[in-house]
Amino acid sequence: MTEDLRDVLLGLVAAGISATLAWIARTYLWRVRLRRRQQFLGLPDGSDALLVINRQAGGNPQSVQEHDVYALSELSALVKECGARITLVSHTSVRQGIGEDTEFCLGGPVSNQRMAAHLQTLLPGVRVNAGLDPSEAADHCVFQIGQERYPLETGTSEYVLLARLVTQAGARPVFLFCGQVAITNQAATRYLARHLEQLARKHKNSSFCLLLKVTNSHAYGPDMTELVADVTHAAQTPLSA
Repeated sequence: MTEDLRDVLLGLVAAGISATLAWIARTYLWRVRLRRRQQFLGLPDGSDALLVINRQAGGNPQSVQEHDVYALSELSALVKECGARITLVSHTSVRQGIGEDTEFCLGGPVSNQRMAAHLQTLLPGVRVNAGLDPSEAADHCVFQIGQERYPLETGTSEYVLLARLVTQAGARPVFLFCGQVAITNQAATRYLARHLEQLARKHKNSSFCLLLKVTNSHAYGPDMTELVADVTHAAQTPLSA
């Protein structure tokens, strides 16, 4: 074997070893990332996820708003990435308790009865004005979290709560996407998808409730979303009468 040929063979072997090590490293990092996502979402391989669908506010009880359909699609992608199964169910049809399966609940308490129950049970410090009382029409969809109020300015400044709630050790989490309008529900699901790694590292297995603001949705849709505050403590502290 000539020296040149030996050098070529050694180069090929070195390249092959480098490629193999790079593939192993990428696979390991991908598995670590996947396990972190599965743990945070409560979705190990082969588990079940419940997607609770709201109705279109003010519309047919069987209809779903367009932006809520987009939100459900983004949540479905997260669930499938974890290797879990999806069950879509109407908010009026859910009859199981909290923590049996990972749950993604979408919509405000007016369009989603399950959301209304979750707010009352899990986030007693949150009040959403449904605007059903004519004397309170000016405060339609105002969020009150603790002593702070967040009014709706349609198309300009709109708020949504993104929450991950765990009731006890070993229970599966409940994720809430409670927006003032439908486009904010989609904004919250997109925020979760885009910041999932950061949220998983920061909160791990703990509960949290974040207040997000969607700016100028008439021009930018659900993409101009910013974190206003972590309101976990205020949201979980019952409001005084």
